[in-house]
Amino acid sequence: MNTKKIDKTEFSYRIAKQVDIPSIIALMQASIEHNMKAFLSKQEIEAAKETMGVDQTLIDDGTYFVIETLIAEKSVMVGCGGWGKRRTLYGGNHTLGRDDSFSDPNSEPARIRAMYTHPDWTRRGIGKLLITLGEDAARDAGFKTIELGSTLPGEPLYRAMGYTEVSREVTSGANGADNHVIKMDKNL
Repeated sequence: MNTKKIDKTEFSYRIAKQVDIPSIIALMQASIEHNMKAFLSKQEIEAAKETMGVDQTLIDDGTYFVIETLIAEKSVMVGCGGWGKRRTLYGGNHTLGRDDSFSDPNSEPARIRAMYTHPDWTRRGIGKLLITLGEDAARDAGFKTIELGSTLPGEPLYRAMGYTEVSREVTSGANGADNHVIKMDKNL
């Protein structure tokens, strides 16, 4: 386990394990429900959920991180996210159109994937830490570029971290609401 101090708070980070999945799901659900409210309507949040969730391949590949801190001497998960070495750009196990084949680091990008921060811990550097961890690991694995599929709420963070927009896709959720995915990339 590694630690990083941000704004007087000490965070630890490590690779996610199978046993973490229930806590990851709970954190994702809280993040989606609360952190997206300033950007999306309730209907748009429901549509976005169709492409969000746990991606087992990230955990199996050892490319997914959890961020924890101590509260009353108990370790609490406050963020999760990682990077992918597979061709899938975004989504959980249930997302249609996945391509779980491996990317070629010499000619294809790695991907920043499944970034979530607990609503009580936003604006504390957790997202930046997760992106940095993912970029460093992808670079160490030989990737020269990295891309991601951003939601509207995630776009400001990714822009601040040097990502540029490649394209925007708008699909309709089962409820008819728009679901925006912004493809962004960056050189490593």
